[in-house]
Amino acid sequence: MEVTETLSEGLKREYKVIVPAAELDARVNARLDEMKIRVRINGFRPGKVPVTHLKRMYGRSAMAEVIEATVRDTNNQIVSEHGYKLAAEPKVTLPTEEGAIEQLIAGKTDLNYTMALEIVPPITLGDFKSIKLTRLTAEVADAEVDQGLERIVQQNKPYMPRPQDEKAAKDDRVTISFAGTIDGAPFEGGSGDDAVVLIGSNTFIPGFEDQLIGITSGETRTLKVTFPQHYMKQELAGKNAEFVATAKSVETPGAVTADDAFAKSLGLESLAKLRDAVKDSIAREHTAMSRQKLKRGLLDELDKLHKFEPPPTLVEEEFERVWKSVLSELETEKKTFADEDTTEEKAKAEYRAIAERRVRLGLVLAEIGEKNNITVTEEELSRAVMERARQFAGQEQRVWDYYRQNPQAVAALRAPIFEEKVVNFLVELAGVTESKVSREELYKEEDDSVA
Repeated sequence: MEVTETLSEGLKREYKVIVPAAELDARVNARLDEMKIRVRINGFRPGKVPVTHLKRMYGRSAMAEVIEATVRDTNNQIVSEHGYKLAAEPKVTLPTEEGAIEQLIAGKTDLNYTMALEIVPPITLGDFKSIKLTRLTAEVADAEVDQGLERIVQQNKPYMPRPQDEKAAKDDRVTISFAGTIDGAPFEGGSGDDAVVLIGSNTFIPGFEDQLIGITSGETRTLKVTFPQHYMKQELAGKNAEFVATAKSVETPGAVTADDAFAKSLGLESLAKLRDAVKDSIAREHTAMSRQKLKRGLLDELDKLHKFEPPPTLVEEEFERVWKSVLSELETEKKTFADEDTTEEKAKAEYRAIAERRVRLGLVLAEIGEKNNITVTEEELSRAVMERARQFAGQEQRVWDYYRQNPQAVAALRAPIFEEKVVNFLVELAGVTESKVSREELYKEEDDSVA
């Protein structure tokens, strides 16, 4: 076998590989020799089938398997001998001349191919103990608890029927039956019975709820709406529809008093316990935001410490993901780059820089984890799958089966766990000081797009 490096430019490498036909033939014979113990052919005792006979019957398929294994093993050997970390799967190019593959499968020519690689550059890690971080913390104010309690009260208001002739108003709850048509024809999912509509909640198609204002119990109306351009069912997106809706009942919200009785209706002992629960919930939100800001500061410092050219292929893949999201958001909001006070060219440059940073930091975190033996345990993965399953009540087994059968889905769960463990490791090494701030400062919006 002959391996020749034909390109070494930046992070790109290319090799020309030649495996003599005689070597391939020897590997085919070895494979067939293994096969003769297992195959059963009329007229031959087990294990006594001549290799020449097997070659006539299985030679082509055995050669195809040998070629595939040879390419795979040779590529792995090249990568291992040079100590490369690959940014993407190697690109293998076989001969394209007419009949070349047929000649190769027939064993009449050498295996001749090229392998193109893009590698991850060597990463020199910085001094993490030199990193200085600030952890922002905020106390939970009584006013925040009051606001949180009021939200719970509003979400648990009782509803009382309006008199038969009273008209529905904003915040009323209307139970309807409806039948929808597009161009006079019914469509799938366009009809329903006993649908509850909270007027003003904006949970239905834009304009649907507003046209129920003023309806009375027993009244039938025709509602004219247009499905959003990015409606989840593409066949309905942007289309005009009419719904004939009949109000079965109209209910108006009643008053709620935040007292011990209200708290008990929610399963808590008293109003004081409910306030404690609200306070704990807000405290967890503050802690999560504090962690997010601390992690952002850490990533900024890692970005300063590690400047290298990331693999172009990884950057391009990340940029395509980011750019697709940007275009989708603009289309959903019916905005242009001019509305965002920029141009498409400037926006592309900005988001490409974001993609480069993300790829570079991802490689740095991976290198830190590898160098410090940081791994994700099976127990941690199982907990993550369990948490995911809990989000789909009644379908837990299906969720478990999905992750058991999909390695890529498991990898998607593993990645954030690994990242958080590396971040924890780095925070322990860095110098961290705490700073008490107001809620407003803790939640002050920043440009999180480069994180």
